[in-house]
Amino acid sequence: MTLFKRSVTELLGTFWLVLGGCGSAVLAAAFPDVGIGLLGVALAFGLTVVTMAFAIGHISGCHLNPAVSFGLWVGGRFPAKELPAYIIAQILGGVIAAGLLYMIASGKPGFDLAASGLAANGYGDHSPGGYSMVSGLICEITMTAMFILIIMGATDKRVSAGHAPLAIGLALTLIHLISIPVTNTSVNPARSTGPALIVGGWALQQLWMFWLAPMLGAAIGALVYRWLGKEGS
Repeated sequence: MTLFKRSVTELLGTFWLVLGGCGSAVLAAAFPDVGIGLLGVALAFGLTVVTMAFAIGHISGCHLNPAVSFGLWVGGRFPAKELPAYIIAQILGGVIAAGLLYMIASGKPGFDLAASGLAANGYGDHSPGGYSMVSGLICEITMTAMFILIIMGATDKRVSAGHAPLAIGLALTLIHLISIPVTNTSVNPARSTGPALIVGGWALQQLWMFWLAPMLGAAIGALVYRWLGKEGS
C-alpha cells in the first residue's frame, strides 16, 4: 500500500475519531435532554478507535494520532521518513472534523461557540474541573505514556492481533474517564488542534501543552515498553 493511500486513510480515521468523540460531547451539551454524560463521551472515543481499527488497521495501522505515530517510531515500530505524511494527514483529519462539527452544532438556535468550546482541551480556567497547568501536564504525559505502552503491548507480534482493537479502545475509554475532568482529555495533538483552530483565543494559546505532553508521554511509554518487551534481557 502506498504512503499516499495510507496517509489518506489516517486522515479519514482521525476525522472519524474527532467527529465521533468530540461530537458526542458537543452535541450532548447542545441538547441537554439527551446528554450522555462522562461515561458516554469516554465510550464514544473508545468506540471510534475500535471501529476504525477493524476498518482500516490493515491499511495504515490505524494510528489516528501524531503521538501514536511518534511513539511507534521511538519504539522502533514505524519509519521516521513516514512520520511527516502521517502527522500532516492526522492534523488535517482533525481540523476537517472540527469544522464539520461546528457547522452541525451551529445549526441550533442559540449555539454559542465560546460556551461550547467544541470540546477543546484546556487547563486552569478552561479545565472542566479547574485543574492547574501542572496537573494537566502530569495527567496528559501519564495517560499518553500508558496509552502507547498498551498499544505496543497489544500489537506485539507475540500477542494475538485480533484482540488489539478492543484492548486499545478500552484503554482509551478508561483514559477519558480519568482525564476528562482535568483537561477534557487530549493524548492526541490532532484531536486538540482541530477544535483549537475553530475556537481560537484561549484554545490556541493553550494548545502547546497538548502537543508537548502527548509527545513526551509517547516517548516515555515507547521506551519503557521497548525495554520491558525486549527478549533475552
